[in-house]
Amino acid sequence: MLRSGLEPWHLLILAVIVIVVFGSKKLPDTARALGKSLRILKSEAKAMKDESAH
Repeated sequence: MLRSGLEPWHLLILAVIVIVVFGSKKLPDTARALGKSLRILKSEAKAMKDESAH
């Protein structure tokens, strides 16, 4: 339902709002921190899956 209603201009508006809220100077740091958090989450999920398999 949401996917069919999501147009490219919606993403553009969302990007503008994010830039306004966080400011262009904080965005690289925020993106880096988000990426690091996702890598940690992924590695922990993989470790739990491997642990439960043994």
